[in-house]
Amino acid sequence: MRWRWMLVGWLALALPAAAAPKDDPPPDWAFVVAKVLPGSPFKGTVTVPGSALRIDAKVLDDPAREPDWFPQDHATMPDVVAHGRPPKLFACAFCHLPNGVGGPDSAAITGLSASYIEREFAEFRSGRRGCAIPKGAQCSGAMHDEAAAVMADELKAAAAYFASQTYVSRIKVVEAATVPKTKVEFYSLVRDGTGSEPIGNRILEVPDDARLFWLGDWRAPVIAYVPPGSIARGRALVESGDGAAPCAVCHGAKLQGSAIAPPLAGRSPTYIVRQLYNMQHGFRTGPAVAQMLPEVAHMTPSDRIAIAAYLASMK
Repeated sequence: MRWRWMLVGWLALALPAAAAPKDDPPPDWAFVVAKVLPGSPFKGTVTVPGSALRIDAKVLDDPAREPDWFPQDHATMPDVVAHGRPPKLFACAFCHLPNGVGGPDSAAITGLSASYIEREFAEFRSGRRGCAIPKGAQCSGAMHDEAAAVMADELKAAAAYFASQTYVSRIKVVEAATVPKTKVEFYSLVRDGTGSEPIGNRILEVPDDARLFWLGDWRAPVIAYVPPGSIARGRALVESGDGAAPCAVCHGAKLQGSAIAPPLAGRSPTYIVRQLYNMQHGFRTGPAVAQMLPEVAHMTPSDRIAIAAYLASMK
């Protein structure tokens, strides 16, 4: 969740399974190419609002010591979630946070079924779960290494932990024709403070407070700006299936997931767009995504945006 400059070597390991089509390239606002800074922006003792924890900023560099700002928000973490197994296995909390809520640069894994989490590790390990732009993008390279290094008992413990937690979305979806100008900072977009611009055909998912976001404060809001009218259009697509099966058939009546399919309600819209794109264009393959292929076959960029906007807006 923070700057992650040490992950650049990992990210180059993921090899694309297909070529991105020229008429539908991977959107740069969803597949953010990392801008790695030379060092930590934090010095001395740091904390976040409402937390009793005070830590030396040097701890933020350690992939085995993610700050647990609000331990009351989650159950006791298994060792693999809190600390990993250095140097080969990073703590799950390092990217996904202790409560598993993640962010636009990673994924929310809290509330996924344990069987789904274990299956996706197998997909990463096999190479079937890839990313449209692996070099410099936090898509799949880190997870390929994690999947290769994790032991069976560690994976079971982590999967059971995240499946048992209750997901609370920190995403606020806002329809807006005009949005703040942004820049790439580490692995995410943040406001650059220079004014505003038209949103165009995209989603801009940015932390409300970049400093708190990079400190790993999972109570700090994330704002997802989406084009006007996209939520209503997305709802129509999700509920009708637009020529394929409605999303609820596999993902549950309230789109909160099932044993075979992940929850969609209240999840990061840029993450959803990445996955729809990766499945549509062959970067995620194999039996695990076979049922999704008819769903994504004819999606346009505007369809992906509208679907993701509606799903993220759900409670």
